[in-house]
Amino acid sequence: MKKSPAIIILNQHSLNIGRKITDILPNSQLYGLNNRTENVDITFTNFGETVRELFISGTPIIGICAAGILIRTLAPLLTNKAQEPPILAIAEDGSAVVPLLGGLNGVNDLAREISQTLNVQPAITTTGDLRFRTALLSPPTGYYLANGENGKKFIADLLAGATVKVIGNAPWLTNSNLPIDDHSELTIIVTEKTIIPQVNTLLYHPQNLILAISQITSESLNQIYQLLGNNQVSQHSLSLIIAPLNLAANPILTDMVNILNLPIRFLPNSQNCDFQSLANQYSWNIITSLSDHLAIFQSSHIVDPENIGQPRGKLAIIGTGPGASKWLSPEVKQILTSATDLVGYKTYINLIGKLADGKNIHESDNREEIYRAKQALNLAAQGKYVAVVSSGDPGIYAMAAAVFEAIDKYSQPEWQSIEIQVTPGISAMQAAAASIGAPLGHDFCVISLSDILKPWDIISQRISKAAESDLAIAFYNPVSKERTWQLAAAKKILLEHRKPQTPVILGKNMGRTGQKINVITLEELEPNLADMRTVIIIGSSHTRKIQQNDYQNWVYTSRSYSYPPHM
Repeated sequence: MKKSPAIIILNQHSLNIGRKITDILPNSQLYGLNNRTENVDITFTNFGETVRELFISGTPIIGICAAGILIRTLAPLLTNKAQEPPILAIAEDGSAVVPLLGGLNGVNDLAREISQTLNVQPAITTTGDLRFRTALLSPPTGYYLANGENGKKFIADLLAGATVKVIGNAPWLTNSNLPIDDHSELTIIVTEKTIIPQVNTLLYHPQNLILAISQITSESLNQIYQLLGNNQVSQHSLSLIIAPLNLAANPILTDMVNILNLPIRFLPNSQNCDFQSLANQYSWNIITSLSDHLAIFQSSHIVDPENIGQPRGKLAIIGTGPGASKWLSPEVKQILTSATDLVGYKTYINLIGKLADGKNIHESDNREEIYRAKQALNLAAQGKYVAVVSSGDPGIYAMAAAVFEAIDKYSQPEWQSIEIQVTPGISAMQAAAASIGAPLGHDFCVISLSDILKPWDIISQRISKAAESDLAIAFYNPVSKERTWQLAAAKKILLEHRKPQTPVILGKNMGRTGQKINVITLEELEPNLADMRTVIIIGSSHTRKIQQNDYQNWVYTSRSYSYPPHM
């Protein structure tokens, strides 16, 4: 399978079976119907649209639901048997595993793997698979079937009583029930060579070749094709690309990997890409090489890329939102599912709940941002997939700035190879504003009242300018156990420019247990009303408090300055 499966559940009763399956299928994700499921990786609202989108993208689908629902949903899309991803239906109680589609792409093997975990017999109905105890049209990982279009007649001839001979090494057929006859016309050929197979032949390419690249130029891809052609070697026998770690960020290499559709592994900076040294280290034969730039090696067995070098390290700086799982974006959930290591303040890691299960957790104190950033960068440089966990949005008073500051200040060579991404999250000020209406509906600014990283003189100057400019203001870090006077000082500055009746919103524990929204006036604002888990929004002259009915009050800032300001 080229993509990790999506496991789909429609109610909470299916969660246990769904989690058993995600435990045995790396990087799989559990999809749950919104408002009917909890503690899933991704939620959806429309079953049909979700399943069809996954199918079109080639994602294997495991539906813990009735088989008929999947069949009716996907029926209009069934046009090409060879391109169908594996589709399985599993009973809600795990008592039945039914492969529906994807016979040419490993659905029966996937059904067997799941059935073994659930301790049931898979409902496999493929005649050839049952009679010969092997799926010739769906070879195991490490073998590529070059002429699947011959498969239908080939299988039909076998079922009609024909025998078959095998040329080459096909260990997965050793325990099959195939009628082997060295004099048969039906032939299975296993070879790295590019040959034109006859109609009565199935041609498999073993993926036991390795492409090594020590230097990269715009001509490298053409040179690779030239090496393959000159040696009559099939591209489909290539198992992976290996290259020095210092080439990891090279865009030419990235494009080449995508074109060749091969995994890539990197040699750490402590290792060089000397071809003879590689051959000796891994007991490979050098088939061909081009100067000291390119080489093709042959292994005596199918190559597992995971056992060679390291992947390119990834560092994702994510925002979990204020706290509620419903505010966790699908992108962030996907990253948390795929990441190997989580780095962050313990309180923030706790917010992601079960998504942290099975990960390497690296916790540190809330004030150790630069240490945490360097730790994450060092882990990613080792080839790990690291998620730096921030609450809210990672770019708003959070870890994104700390990571880039560490790169800027310390500039370690090993960090240059890391792939970095920043994923947005819902900030506490957005959550607080949305819960009470739209107090940030016009121009606004955000100011932290903490003077740990910047002097109070700068903070007070910014408060004064923002108040003078009639901006709505969101205050972060308003009060702590050690800092109680800053909010009172900020209030004094604000009252020089704002009316005492200006609306003020206090949002505490947004998205967490104990969430509370309170609307007061500026003159009522006191330090004892807030803490470090409180975000405070100060209205502008155009911020108004209105009453919708006898039960609901709202606060909003008018988008139009032609509207009379609040008096």
